[in-house]
Parts: sequence; C-alpha cells; structure tokens
Amino acid sequence: MHDHQAIILTALLILIFGLFSKLADNSPITGPMFFATIGLLCSPLGFNVISVEQDSASIKLIAELTLIIILFVDASFIELKHLKARLQGLPARLLILGLPMTMLLGSMLALLILPEYSIWSVVLLALILSPTDAALGQAVVKSESVPVKVRESISTESGLNDGISLPPIFICLAVIASGTGHISSEDHWLKFVALQLLLGPAIGALVGVIGGKLIDYANDKAWMNDVFQRLTCLSIAILAYSFAESVSGNGFIAAFCSGLFLSIKNVGVRARIQEFGETEGQLLTLFVFLIFGLVFVPTFAPFWDVSVFIYALLSLTVIRILPVFICLWGAGLDNYSKIFIAWFGPRGIASILYLLIAIDQIGIQGNEKIFSVIVLTVLMSVFTHGITAVSMSNKFSKKELKNT
Repeated sequence: MHDHQAIILTALLILIFGLFSKLADNSPITGPMFFATIGLLCSPLGFNVISVEQDSASIKLIAELTLIIILFVDASFIELKHLKARLQGLPARLLILGLPMTMLLGSMLALLILPEYSIWSVVLLALILSPTDAALGQAVVKSESVPVKVRESISTESGLNDGISLPPIFICLAVIASGTGHISSEDHWLKFVALQLLLGPAIGALVGVIGGKLIDYANDKAWMNDVFQRLTCLSIAILAYSFAESVSGNGFIAAFCSGLFLSIKNVGVRARIQEFGETEGQLLTLFVFLIFGLVFVPTFAPFWDVSVFIYALLSLTVIRILPVFICLWGAGLDNYSKIFIAWFGPRGIASILYLLIAIDQIGIQGNEKIFSVIVLTVLMSVFTHGITAVSMSNKFSKKELKNT
C-alpha cells in the first residue's frame, strides 16, 4: 500500500472517529491517540499492512501545509491590538520566562545525557521539544471545570510558543547544515539566517495587513460571500509562505506573522476564517498523527535505549515542570493549578512537524538518536496527556465542592 491508501485510511478513520467524537470529548481517548494507535497497528511494528516512505513527497507536502495553517491560525487569535492584554499575567510568565528556561534546561540535560552530540544538536533537540500542543488535551481547554485563567493561559501559551520557537530552530538547523555541506560556502549560514529571519517576518506582516484590508473592503462592499471569506484562510497563509520562500525568507515564520498582523476588523469575518482554518488544520493534523504512528515510530524505535527513555521522561516532567513552577512563583495560584499548567505542556504536532523540517534540512544519518528522542517523547505525550486530560480537569470541580 502507498501514500494514496494512507490518505484513504485517514478519511475512513475520520468518519469512524467522528461518529463517536462527542462521546470521546468526555473520555480518555483523543483523536491524536486514536490515529497514532491505528498507525502503529498498521506499521511494521504491528500488522505491517501499509508501507509508506518516510521521505515521501506527499507526506512532506501535507506536513508543510499543516504547519503553515496551524501557525497562521494560532497567530490570528492573538490580535496585535489585544496582544498586550493577552500576554499579561500567566501567559507572559509562561512565554517570556518559562519557555526560555525550558529550552535552557532541556539543552543542559541533553548535554549530560547525550554527550556524543554537539551542542548545536542538543540545543536543536531542546528547541523542537519546547512548544506545547493543547490539542493533545482538548478536554483541558474546553472543560468548564477548569478555571478560565488556567484554560486561557494554556491555550495562549500553546498558540504562541510554536511560532516563538521557530527562529532559534532555524538558526540551529542552519549552523548544523553548514557543517554537513547542506548550505554551501557561497551561501554562508549567517547570510542564510539573516535572510530567513528578516524577509520572512516582513513579507508575512505585509501579506497579513494587505490581505486583511482587502477582505474588509470587499466585505464592506458586500462583494464577498461567506464561503470565500473562509477560504481566504488558506490563500493568505499560503501566499505569505510562498512569497517569503521565493526571496529566500522563511515561509513558516512568514505564515505565523501573516496571522499575527492579519488586519481584519470585522469580527464575524475573522471568526469564519479562524473556524475554517481550525477545521482544516484538525483534518491535516490527524493525518500527521497517523503517519507519525505508521512511519516515524517504526523508523526510530530501533534507536531507543536507556538514555533516550531517560531524556524523554525528563522532557515531560522536570524539563517542563520546574521552569513552570519557577515562572509561576508569586502568581497567586494554588499548588494544584500550578501542577495542572505544568503537566499540560504536551508535545505534539509542532514537534512532529519541526522534526520533519529537520530531517529534510540535515538528514537522518548521524542524528538518529536525537530524532528518536523527539519521536519517543511525542509518543509518550500523546497517551499520557490524553489519558489524564479529563480526570485532571474534573478535579477542579471536586476542589470547588470541598471549598463550599
């Protein structure tokens, strides 16, 4: 079986899971868990009924499109005029203090646990595993049992930390690639990074501002129907990515910035664009989790050893929890709320997609163990955070009952 059969399987699984999706909302079974499990069962580690190449052009295309949409939609929820307000309090602590501390602690422990790798490689590992994925615990951000400020903090952090992590990830990739010949001497890595980090944001912001103003103008004139308002989610994100890539800027950063600078003032139009983007992003995300179980786990499982398991476990516990506790010190939260925010830093779709970018830019050879840590960490996170989301969310209601 080949790529198109994996796509057919995804469509079938979406139908099957969709039939029970409302029941799943209140169960320990999440969409990513279900799709990753089916992928594992169909892989060489299971019944070996589907064979898909890890470097398949189809997988790369879908993965890139998924990341473009996710970055655009996540950033679009943080309107610039509301950015200061959204980043005050807990989200500011988590992003400005917690995220850099997580990156630093992750790098330091990786140097100790994986001493055979260069500092750039272990920093890349820590950076790829630093973004969180609220989708792995949807019950957390949807549950009314969870206090609003806790839910919003987890959601805001998850929406922004993937975009914030992008620039340092590409710097690491550029440095590593320059040492392996992937970036030629004529195109020195410093020049490469400068173009990526300057042109990407500039073009993305320009596309977001112009695109948003055009959509607002067309809507005010009653020229645009609801269907095409929704479709502009794809057009703006892809245009930002494509324009940036065509002039050596970073397309993914451009997609993020186009969402951040999206200048649509009409609330209804903006909501329709975001709703469509979230739906399409969810569809593509589930496909990526299927491929994750089908291709990436079998590819990197042979490289799992004691050191890989130790780092993966630390990544989901100490490396995440300690920085969160430090940055939330004095924030006026009770201990359970701190534990809750610290625990629900699942590693998911962003880490998988950044892994795919890393494989494409620096190759697997010589990086097998680094990549295997990422795969194992995400696999553990899919199940541990998915299983605990509902039960831990419901504990907030029990705490309230005790206090009344």
